[in-house]
Amino acid sequence: MTNSEDLHPVRIPGYDGGPFTHQPGLLDEPMFWLGHLCSCAQSEEAQELLLGADYDAVGAFQQSLRERAEWPAFTIPLPDDHRLHVVYRTFADDAGIDYLLHHPSWEQAELLAQDDGHFMGPGLSWSELMAAAENGVPGGSTTDPMARLLLLLPAFGDTDLPGDAVDRLTDALRGLTGVESPEPLAVALLDHQGAPGPAGWTTTGHGFSVSDGDYSFRNPTNRFALPADRLARVAAALAL
Repeated sequence: MTNSEDLHPVRIPGYDGGPFTHQPGLLDEPMFWLGHLCSCAQSEEAQELLLGADYDAVGAFQQSLRERAEWPAFTIPLPDDHRLHVVYRTFADDAGIDYLLHHPSWEQAELLAQDDGHFMGPGLSWSELMAAAENGVPGGSTTDPMARLLLLLPAFGDTDLPGDAVDRLTDALRGLTGVESPEPLAVALLDHQGAPGPAGWTTTGHGFSVSDGDYSFRNPTNRFALPADRLARVAAALAL
């Protein structure tokens, strides 16, 4: 599944758990992608298009990830030394995927979204998702914009999608997942957009982007939202 040379340790300040290990080899596994996108498939149609006859095999693959002592982690570099981290949390009784943003000058990474039984998000708008996927900054787990798009997709939610959104996602699904009908699947995934559904994004009077999602850390009206100064720095880091 993953070569031993892939297993490099990852440090994420302020984020407990692990040990985290950089495992880019997983990104070459179609089964990994099918399992990674499961939470985005909220309708029966989407689930059938995504998993089809591979349902049991995908479940077994995901279970093998959850049983690891090390936590698979993936990194997407952004401009000015920011990093997006996607971490598979493998606690036996609290498995899930966490999406975090960090900069070396910050005391701790900012949690943007959680993909688990108590989903929190969205953490990214469509424009932020695509900017991170296509920023061209070398390094990290992969430089492939399609892989970066799919890695971050479960953390995204946006009511305002551009006309080429389906085409962009279709290309990524066709290139990496092996599904038989990537375009209908892309339509279905963008229709429901994961557990919290689509969210609106606006610019505050202070000039940074926020969400109106009921479960979003980036919605300033939520009691669990990031403080205003940290909302601002997250938005600035993602406004590429």
